[in-house]
Amino acid sequence: MYTKDEALQYIQENDVKFIKLFFTDIFGVIKSLSIQPSELERAFETGISFDASAVKGFLNITKSDLFIVPDPATLCVLPWRPQTGRVVRFFCNVRYFDGTPFEGDPRLLLKNQVKKAVAQGYEIKIGTKCEFYLFKLDEKGEPTLIPHDHAGYCDLAPRDRGENVRREICLTLEQMGVHPEASHHETGPGQNEVDFRCSDPVNSADNLATFKTVVKTVADRYGLFASFMAKPLADQAGSGLHLSISLWKDGKNLFAGELSDEGRQFMAGIMSRMREITAFLNPYPNSYERFGEFEAPRYVSWSRENRGQLIRIPASEEQDASLELRSPDPSCNQYLAIYLVLAAGFEGITQKTVLPPAKDVDLYNASAAETKGLESLPLTQKEAVNLAIKSDFVKAMLSQRLIDAFEEAEESARKAEYTEI
Repeated sequence: MYTKDEALQYIQENDVKFIKLFFTDIFGVIKSLSIQPSELERAFETGISFDASAVKGFLNITKSDLFIVPDPATLCVLPWRPQTGRVVRFFCNVRYFDGTPFEGDPRLLLKNQVKKAVAQGYEIKIGTKCEFYLFKLDEKGEPTLIPHDHAGYCDLAPRDRGENVRREICLTLEQMGVHPEASHHETGPGQNEVDFRCSDPVNSADNLATFKTVVKTVADRYGLFASFMAKPLADQAGSGLHLSISLWKDGKNLFAGELSDEGRQFMAGIMSRMREITAFLNPYPNSYERFGEFEAPRYVSWSRENRGQLIRIPASEEQDASLELRSPDPSCNQYLAIYLVLAAGFEGITQKTVLPPAKDVDLYNASAAETKGLESLPLTQKEAVNLAIKSDFVKAMLSQRLIDAFEEAEESARKAEYTEI
């Protein structure tokens, strides 16, 4: 963790010749501006301007100037770039010219939510499990939908051809200070998963942004294309972004054992707002093709260990106890997704929302009687966006500009190809 002065000193002493400033649009796409080391101090003081009208969900052309300000704590060398004349990266916060924080900055929203929770005596830890596909390129170097291999869950090489790719991904991440916990081949052909240790929410979201960049970069070096699309292959497993959330207060894990009252209320808060925030956790039309099969949830329900639920409580030691939210997919903006999930959870604590009974059944083969009374996740992006724009909770949590951007995306039939994600 660097301060501003330490970051400036590092740049001077370590042969850094190029600085990349990272930020995300509201749909989670990583954007970057590059500056020379001589400009870094100015970037810390006043920010570097960019055309916000060209970034989805930010400003319109009549008022288009925003500024990105590097967060010195996120200084990191990009290990795939030359080590003579190094390239470093910072994640940035977005501001107006007068220094006022931009209300549509998802990273800022998450930081403020965490500060609020800490002020109330809570400690939050987030772990992620992110799935993705590796596809072959054609003779022109363009992505195809031909999987890199035809291995299955936890298969070994040589059937698992992604082993070396995952190895390089994990080693590159460790060089960048990001520590994967486990990696393996997933269920689908060419599908992979990397799991990460729990960390504070902002750092976890930053790490996931780093991960996406590293996966794309390493895959390209192997002559492959990495896709974070939720459902690139219609007849195969979709890719999820599973969020493991542990909540601590007074040194106690609120999800350990029989669950504390606050732990139950936190879960209930997430469930009560899930349909309203799904548009932001699953932002593409393709996202809704994943629900209801291959261990992806369909209903707003919870249970212990059961992977077919929206929320499950995995078997674990008390120290590692957490809830696992299974509906988000990796095409989302992770800052926005985590922010809204946490905001819903803490609303549940504030309002003492009652957690419904656990649903300890196989929901993929359940009878109508067994699913009676369960709410379904939205079936389409259109339904999800309509729920979001009518939600008083969403209106209280997000700026109208950001909400409008998601509505405009649905209205324009935004159908991104798997090659865009």
